This record gives sequence, C-alpha cells and structure tokens, in this order.
Amino acid sequence: MIRLEHVSFAYPDQRPSVKDISFHAEAGEFIAILGANGAGKTTTVRLIDGLLRPAEGRVLIHGADTATSPVSERARRVGFLFQNPDRQICKNTVREEILFGLKAVRGEEDEEFLKTRTEEVLKDFDFTGDEEPFSLSRGQRQRVALASILAVEPEILILDEPTTGLDYSECCHIMDRIRRMNEEKKVTVVMVCHDMEVVLDYASRALVMADGQLLADGPVREVFRDTELLEKAAILPPQIIGLSLRLGAGFEQADTPEGMAEAVLKRREAGGSRK
Repeated sequence: MIRLEHVSFAYPDQRPSVKDISFHAEAGEFIAILGANGAGKTTTVRLIDGLLRPAEGRVLIHGADTATSPVSERARRVGFLFQNPDRQICKNTVREEILFGLKAVRGEEDEEFLKTRTEEVLKDFDFTGDEEPFSLSRGQRQRVALASILAVEPEILILDEPTTGLDYSECCHIMDRIRRMNEEKKVTVVMVCHDMEVVLDYASRALVMADGQLLADGPVREVFRDTELLEKAAILPPQIIGLSLRLGAGFEQADTPEGMAEAVLKRREAGGSRK
C-alpha cells in the first residue's frame, strides 16, 4: 500500500526534516509514528499523502510515485485527518461537508448514490446533517472531519495527532470508529500520536523517529519495552508498561490491567512479596 525508498526532505533554509528513511506498509496495518517534537513525524505523513514531495528518494502509493501521480488519484486512495479539524472544514452544514468530499472524488452524476451514501455516514456518526460545524465542540468537529474523509472510503487513512484537545469519551469515539474501519474494511492507518496510551490501545506497529531519522520499526509492545530506544527518542512508555518494567521479573507481559492483575496473583501464589 505504502512504500518509502530512501526519502529525504528539508524545508527552505532549514536543516533536513527527514533523512534517508525507508519503510513499507501492507493493507490493513495500524501504524503509529512516534518521536519528540521536531523528529520529522508530520513531515513523513505529509510526504506519504503527497502534500510534500521528497528532495531525494521515492514515495509510492500502490506502486504509483506521488511525485508524478495526479492529486485526484491520491485523493481516491488516501484520506488525511489534520490535527486541527478547522483546517479542513469549509461548509455551513455537516451534510454539505460530507457531500463536498463525495462530489470531489466520485463526481456529481449519480445523485442517488451521493444522497444515500451521505445519509449512511450521517447515521453512522450520529449527526442529523443540519448542524453547523463551527457551532459544535472540538471533538464533534473532529468527528465531522473524519466523517467527510471516511465517506469516500479511502484505502489509506493518515492521522496527525487525532486525539489532541479531546476528552476521554471523544477520544474513544474517534479511535473506536477508526479501528472499526481498519478491521472491517482493511483500511491501512498511519497515525502520528503523542499519547502513548492511545498508541498501546490501538496501534499494532510503531515507527520511532528522532532528528529526522527512523530509529526503529517493530511491534508496539516490543518498542515500548526497549528502554534504551525510548530514552534516545525522548519517549515515555505507557504507564502500565512503565510500571511493569519497574516491577521486573514476572511482569514482562503485563501490558493490560488484566495482565497486571494476573501477574500479581502469580507472584503471590509463588510466595513473592506483596509489596
């Protein structure tokens, strides 16, 4: 689905933001890109979407080079959810917002399809369609932006800090909807995220970046247990994994509340210290 081959990029008059990175993503993967501010995460996902073009190397989407493929073709395959939903909402009602993307990608010739698909998405996201987007809460506007993207059924979904500014309930609503698309439709998800609890709960693979370079690529739980790697990338592990690392032997696989409880019981049964 996605392939980066020795990609480098630098903004004008700045040092390189991305330096010789390579990786690929298969259909249905859920990938999180991790790293401190300035690591090159957002630049990487913008290169994937074709919003930026590499100075060196190639970015391929389904084998097509983003430097030469038409924007219209990428729009059919790749959806991009910005960190700030207000940067991609441009219509006066939620219904018009969803229709806007559908018409742009699918054309306006099939009015019945456009109407049916719009109503399906409105129902799925619990909107009537008559709401004014900018009168909604931050979390609701994020849902509007996501709904307009998923309406066109992209094969790849890119998320740039999708949970920023959301409360716990809003975060779960957004992320559960994305996971459903990932699991049911095999949509490939690439997510930039600073919330390591969200990464642990939803992503299966992690790419770790620092200073524009790719330091590691592996299963999320393995990455979070590599303390040397996390220190180098200035990342703190999720709290439950941080606790299991401090507790040591017997808690290596305790990365959920249930797993932690089971490890504690086994320790007690073995006659270990309650403390």
